[in-house]
Amino acid sequence: MILFKRYTREFIIFTFMRLRSGSLIAIVITLVFIISGSSCRKQARLLTTGGVLTFSDDTLKFDTVFTAAGSFTTGLLIYNTQNEPINISSVRLKNGNNSYFHINVDGFVGNAVTNIRIAAHDSVYVFATVKIDPNDTLTPFIVSDELISTLNGKDFIVPFTAYGQNAHYIVSDSLSGTTPINWLTDKPYVVEHSCVVGPGATLNIPANCRVYMHQDARFFVFGTLNVNLTGTDSVVFQGDRLDRSYFGRRGYPGEWGGFYFVGGSTGSFNKAVIKNCGGGSFYRNFYAQPAAMQVDSGAHVTINNTIIKNSIGYGILNWQGNVTATNCFIGTTGAEALVALQGGFDSMTNCTFANYGDASVSLEHRTNHTVVLLNYFQVSNTLTYYGSLDAVLRNCIVYGSLDSEIICDRVSTYPASVRLDHSLLKIGSNIDASFIHLNACILNQDPLFKKIDENDFHLKASSPAIGAGVNISSVDRDLEGNLRSGINDIGCYKYTP
Repeated sequence: MILFKRYTREFIIFTFMRLRSGSLIAIVITLVFIISGSSCRKQARLLTTGGVLTFSDDTLKFDTVFTAAGSFTTGLLIYNTQNEPINISSVRLKNGNNSYFHINVDGFVGNAVTNIRIAAHDSVYVFATVKIDPNDTLTPFIVSDELISTLNGKDFIVPFTAYGQNAHYIVSDSLSGTTPINWLTDKPYVVEHSCVVGPGATLNIPANCRVYMHQDARFFVFGTLNVNLTGTDSVVFQGDRLDRSYFGRRGYPGEWGGFYFVGGSTGSFNKAVIKNCGGGSFYRNFYAQPAAMQVDSGAHVTINNTIIKNSIGYGILNWQGNVTATNCFIGTTGAEALVALQGGFDSMTNCTFANYGDASVSLEHRTNHTVVLLNYFQVSNTLTYYGSLDAVLRNCIVYGSLDSEIICDRVSTYPASVRLDHSLLKIGSNIDASFIHLNACILNQDPLFKKIDENDFHLKASSPAIGAGVNISSVDRDLEGNLRSGINDIGCYKYTP
């Protein structure tokens, strides 16, 4: 009624300003009738007996939530399907202030909210979060509560459940000293800011370790980082938001930073999965580019049997560093899967570099080629840095949805050598044979991946990559541990029926 009267006053003023005096009496009579009629309207009568509440979900579930870290906000709707408005006398959590859960009902915060009115055929939101206290349990455990909504003396109940997980927390830790630091596998690790491996320090992350990175968290390596040297079960690096219903129950690129290897550092990865990363971040005066892995000049990194995917930026950014990779999948990235800037050394064997974009997680693949190898870095039209480039791709697949997926370029006054051996490549016709050396390569033939739209880059039975590689005694198994019998298949996956 207040809104109507305010609107009516404005309408009267507006009308008086526009109408001639001769029409004034008729208009005034009409407006008086409208106002009088509106004043006689009766408000809808509340439903005071019976009634039913319905909910958008019959149970509110939170996937794994790390203790002390808290969850994202989710919620549900309470519907009034009656023809009359209703008043919910209370919406509350059964455990009250002792609950791990916290609610917000229609904008009112508190674990017990009273007198929530809902118009006929309308609804209100109930938002919820959960924060679980740490305990001594090593395995995931369940916490629960009930949302109780009371309408006309009748309770309507929606269960709340969450899976809690204790963890080791790394909060802006800087590891130092000469004694190797060995992480454990009893509980996951959650890196809240960044983990810095200082000069001379060594961090060993064993098989079956699970590492969860908070937003923008990153490993800055000045010393040595070893991941899964024993080569048994995998080590997974991903974001710490495990409540995947928020992202359609899948990871999202850029959830965390990545790995930054500073000059003089070393890194070794085996059977690792690095996903949903690529956000840029700072540590003191070091800026890490948006990349799953950045390797600076003077750093040496070896990567075996590893998956790098879903980076919002680069997969591997080699900035004059030394990178050796075998049996790796690197792809579905926002920028290049592999880029060498200002030179560096790149040795890739039986690797698959693939990029088709992924609209479901807003990763587009329109301009950035999958692999780019340069012996220069152009800052501006007047400033360019140069270096020596030495790159070898053997038994590799480089493919994607662009017309050309591998770019090799150089400034001729600086050394550059790119050797492409027994590889399947999507490449343009302008190949500079003075520094690009092709040997037994398959050019511009679809590798026939199984299910690109599901990010399944195994080979179909008719793939031209099958049996087209060169045998290498040190690479007798593929990324999944399958024996590479007979003539080697190109790429990280051996064809299996």
